[in-house]
Amino acid sequence: MPDLEQKDHNDFLVEKIKERPVNKRKLIRRTLITAAMAVIFGLIACFTFLVLEPVISNWLYPEEEPQIIVFPEDQEEMSPEEMLSDNMQAEGGDQNSQESEAVFSEEQLRKILSEVTLEVEDYRQLYLSMSEYVGQMSEYMVTVTGVTSNIDWFNNVQESQDQSSGVIIANNGRELLVLADDTPISQAQELSMEFYNGVQAQAQVKQRDSFTNLAVLSVNLSDLPEEGREDVLKIAPLGSSNVKNLAGTPVIALGSPMGIRDSVGYGMVTVAGSQISAVDRNYKLLLTDIYGSQNAGGVLFNLQGQVIGIITGNGSDSDMENVIHAYGITELKKVIEKMSNGESLAYLGISGADVTDEAHEELGVPHGAYVKEVDMDSPAMLAGIQQGDVIVSMDNRTILNFGEYTTVLLQMEAGAEVNLKIMRQAQNEYREMNFTIILGEAE
Repeated sequence: MPDLEQKDHNDFLVEKIKERPVNKRKLIRRTLITAAMAVIFGLIACFTFLVLEPVISNWLYPEEEPQIIVFPEDQEEMSPEEMLSDNMQAEGGDQNSQESEAVFSEEQLRKILSEVTLEVEDYRQLYLSMSEYVGQMSEYMVTVTGVTSNIDWFNNVQESQDQSSGVIIANNGRELLVLADDTPISQAQELSMEFYNGVQAQAQVKQRDSFTNLAVLSVNLSDLPEEGREDVLKIAPLGSSNVKNLAGTPVIALGSPMGIRDSVGYGMVTVAGSQISAVDRNYKLLLTDIYGSQNAGGVLFNLQGQVIGIITGNGSDSDMENVIHAYGITELKKVIEKMSNGESLAYLGISGADVTDEAHEELGVPHGAYVKEVDMDSPAMLAGIQQGDVIVSMDNRTILNFGEYTTVLLQMEAGAEVNLKIMRQAQNEYREMNFTIILGEAE
């Protein structure tokens, strides 16, 4: 009996706990809410990182602004005769200038040259020296490759490549800048550069000029490989195309003067007085006796290691199609300077020339920039500038010739307001007129 009572007592204390049934709908809803909150939190975190990362990086590691590129003005250069004269004076001590000048009389020069005899070995050494010089100048040159992709009727991707020759002109501390012929690569979707030592890098267009068909391209210094980087950071010095007696100067054409990459041509400048008239500026055209390709590109170097011309196909006459032509570097300097800094060229829209002394004295035309033509729908035409007007002042700066007009305009920005004073012929006399014009942007 005691065992039975004990068993009944224990049964009274036993309690069975049933588990609560799982609410599947509620569980799924909570799981979805948790997943959605995680996704939203992740999106917010990514957005915050993308927005703040550049700010924090610039704050912790500030990036230096690129340096402003400025090409020095042309310096007065001495002719070889003047340099030799100075050397003779230095060696001769107290010799007077008349004796020095007598040394360079035509008769004596002919006598000196007649006594010079060149042997085969002399010619071999001469061409060997020229070859070594070409190797040195080639370090400034690059080959630009433009890649264009198209899809044909069968959805096949067709890729084409075109090449252009360029020359390294500046380093702004962040980018290496190259001046190149834009014609072969103007439609390219991707650009790459190959330097003389085989180093390659992706390139971008900094600025283009539609008239000269030149472009300034840039390569980020950080994109250049460590190996061989220092070898490609060599800047070609820009010389002058306004030196005395430029005709007859020996030059070397590098790049693709024969229409083929890395070709070379030897010769001399035969004509240095031609000009190409462009809108708002004129360019000097250098003609050489180098016979090349109609698709020639590259640069002209003088024997002092300076760039004096950029090869172009513009301005070639029908009977001289295969003779190498080049823009004079002096007239291009300010243009490529602005292009190198990523600045657009201001546009007024006139073609002009200098007023000659004869026109000034005989016809009474005032000195200034003579307007030969006015571009259709240009800021000049819309303001009322006419053919035959003479620009004598821009923003209170006196204009005595078309070159000064170009110089002042190149210092201005597109969209700026300019005050123009012109002289217009009316009833056999020139009367002053004033205009206020908003400059456009050159294409």
